[in-house]
Order: sequence, then C-alpha cells, then structure tokens
Amino acid sequence: MRAHEAGALHGQAGTRGPAWLARPEDPNALVEHLWSQNVTKDDAGVLQVGGVRVDEVAATYGTPTYVVDESDLRARARAFADAFDGWDVYYAGKAFLCTAVARWVTEEGLKLDVCTGGELAVALRAGVDPADIGLHGNNKSVPEIRQALEVGVGKIIVDSFEEIDRISALASELGVTARVMVRVTAGVEAHTHEYIATAHEDQKFGLSITEGDAFEAVRRVLADPAFELAGLHSHIGSQIFDTAGFEVAAHRVLALHERIAVELGHVCPEMDLGGGYGMAYTTQDDPATPARLAEGLRTIVERECRAAGLAVPRLSIEPGRAIAGPSTFTLYEVGTTKEVALDGGATRRYVAVDGGMSDNIRTALYDADYSCTLASRRSDAEPVLSRVVGKHCEAGDIVVKDEFLPGDVAPGDLLAVPGTGAYCRSLASTYNHVPRAAVVAVRDGEARLIVRRETTDDLLRLDVG
Repeated sequence: MRAHEAGALHGQAGTRGPAWLARPEDPNALVEHLWSQNVTKDDAGVLQVGGVRVDEVAATYGTPTYVVDESDLRARARAFADAFDGWDVYYAGKAFLCTAVARWVTEEGLKLDVCTGGELAVALRAGVDPADIGLHGNNKSVPEIRQALEVGVGKIIVDSFEEIDRISALASELGVTARVMVRVTAGVEAHTHEYIATAHEDQKFGLSITEGDAFEAVRRVLADPAFELAGLHSHIGSQIFDTAGFEVAAHRVLALHERIAVELGHVCPEMDLGGGYGMAYTTQDDPATPARLAEGLRTIVERECRAAGLAVPRLSIEPGRAIAGPSTFTLYEVGTTKEVALDGGATRRYVAVDGGMSDNIRTALYDADYSCTLASRRSDAEPVLSRVVGKHCEAGDIVVKDEFLPGDVAPGDLLAVPGTGAYCRSLASTYNHVPRAAVVAVRDGEARLIVRRETTDDLLRLDVG
C-alpha cells in the first residue's frame, strides 16, 4: 500500500477495527495480562502502580513518562534465572538500559548483554562485573573493542572476518586473550516481523553456516593465540512465542559444533541460543512463561546432543523484551480529540496525546499493535473505537492504531499504554526537537526518577552553530 506515507496504519476504514479487537463491556476495565503485576485501578478509575496513583506521577514528573514497576521487572528477571538454572541468562540491554536497571537485573542473578560502547559504559557505571558482560554488535569500533578488552568483558561475540583481525591486533597489543563466541546464521527465519527476523541468510548479522563462513571463522580463531573460543552463538529473531524455530536452529548449530570437534579438535564449552522471547502487547498475544521456554529449550538441546553423541555444552540465553517490556507503561496527557469522516458514512475518533513517535516509534516502524486505557478517572460513556496519535508533524505518528476508549475522553485526561518497557525509550528520538521522556520507577508506594526528562536546554547545548 503506497498511497499514503502512513500506509495501512492510516488506511483502515470502518468502526469495527481489527478482527482480534473485541468491543469491551466496560472500557474502564484492565486486560490484566497486558499490565505489570502491581498495576490496578481504584474505585474512581485512577490507575495505580505499586500503590502510587498516576495522577500523582503526572503532577510530579510530567508527561509523557515511562513508568516502571520495579518489583515486576525484578520478578521477571528472577523467573528467567530460576527457570534456566544452570544456564547463563544475559539480560539484553538493548531492550532498555540505564544504571538502575543494570543493577536490578544483576542483583536478581542475571548477566548483561551490551552491543555498543555506550551500553558498556552504562553497565560499568552501574558496577556490573565485566566478566558478566557480553559484547555484541556487527560493526564494533576499535575504541569499543579496546575498552572491552581493557576492562575484561566475559565474552565478545564475533560477527565478521574483519572483526577477527581487529580483535586479534588489539588483544596482541594489549597483551590479553580475547574470549569470544562466533555468531552464526542458521538459516532459520522466526515467525515475526521481517525487519526483526535475524537468522535467515540475507541479513547483516553473523556468519553463514551453509556457506561455510562460520566454520572458516572458527578455524581462524582457533589458529590465533590471541583468542579463546568459548563457543557458537545464534539468534533467530524477536517476539517469538514458541520454541519451534529454536529446534531447527539448534540442530544446525550443533551440527557445526560437532564438525568443529571432529575436524578441528576443539570441543566448544558453551553455546548461546540468543533471545527474542515474546510478550503480550494486545489480547492477540499469548507468550510462553520462562518455565515453559526452559522446558522446551532443554528438551531440544538434550535431544540434539544425544543424537549427535555430544555432551551438552554450557548454555546461555538473552531475554530482554520479555523482562523489560511488560514491566512498564507510558503515561500521556490528552491534548485534542476529533471525529474524522470515513468512506461509507463511518467515522474514526482521533485522540492526540503529548508524546508520539518520539517516545514510541514501534507502531510506525514495525506496524506494532498496542493497547491503552483511560488512566485518570472512571467513565460511564460508551466505548468508541479510537486511534491514539502523537503531536509530531508526521501522518504516521500513531501510538495505538485501534482501541476502544470511553467516548468522553477529553483534553486533560491521562492515558496509559502498557507494554512499552522494551525498545520504546531505547529507540526514542528528539524528532521535531521534542525532548525525550523521563523514566520513573515505582516500588512499595514510592516513585523515583531513574532517567530524567530531557529539556530544551539539553537540546540547545548540543547545537554549537
């Protein structure tokens, strides 16, 4: 669909919405599995998290604001650590990272996956043990690799032949051994959005198993005394709800693992299966629990190793979205509403909030679906199919494509969008010179700022012209 720059997001007609979206009997009610465990509404319809009312959050910290349920995030991290006992669980910092979150996840028994020098700097500032950090990235710079080697990160995930040479030269210069894993592409495409399916062949990450690049990379690493080869790494995509794709990937990666042992005489002690575990954004999503994922992945790896006559290597995974995503919602204030006439006599209600694609680009970027609720009061009005949009000068500036909201939502009301803890603040921009939103953590009746709101002064400070 090319007629409009907002594409299908703008082109849907009618008042029914998508087939999966049911008209609620009570538009004030929360769909519980979309929200963190400590979110409720009081009798007046005001959303609360951890005993703190969102109108108090708005009054103190402003809007838009990302509100993190700290106890929920910690519990999700702990659930992965418990379910995957005996494995190494790395929190994927790209989902959302700040010093507070880095401390929380490591305090709950997780290690940390970073993919840039900036993320590494946050981890180190938070006091994370460098030995518990893995460094990803398909184009790591010399300064990034140098810093990783100097501080002693636990592993660097190698992504290209040039990177092997780059790491080797730096490790030799510094007189250290680089502990690495080789990232491989297993030719498996997860059932997910095409832009975030990362294990099929035609993409930027990793070295191909089928073309022989992965084996050659391993051969070069083993031949170079600057390296210690920990094992192989694969990642098949994001927002995955079952383990079927992992089964095919594990079969192919373990076949390479066996070939390395037979032909090169090296038994890799570790294997990383990556992340990509899904979460619920709307009622159409049904993610697996960490316990169910662990059971499925254990069964797959043990069966494949048994069939190949291999010992099971030490395994690791990298959940990010499944931990950070459900633990956070974004709080907005409504600015304007309007009814727009559509073909066939139908109308659509637009509700504009004080944020938008600068704080949540995923709707425009991935055609992602979100839910939302009226957060500052209870309403007796009938539910009306609405579209929540932002304040940016862009037709595709849509936060929630379709949701039933009370028909009397008006300027000054607060709306809350659940499931925004992963990739929303991480992908945030200053489009239209709108400062990035604050992040507030709530726990046991107390709210505190963990990432302050940008200001216009912050933006102008960078403008040296």
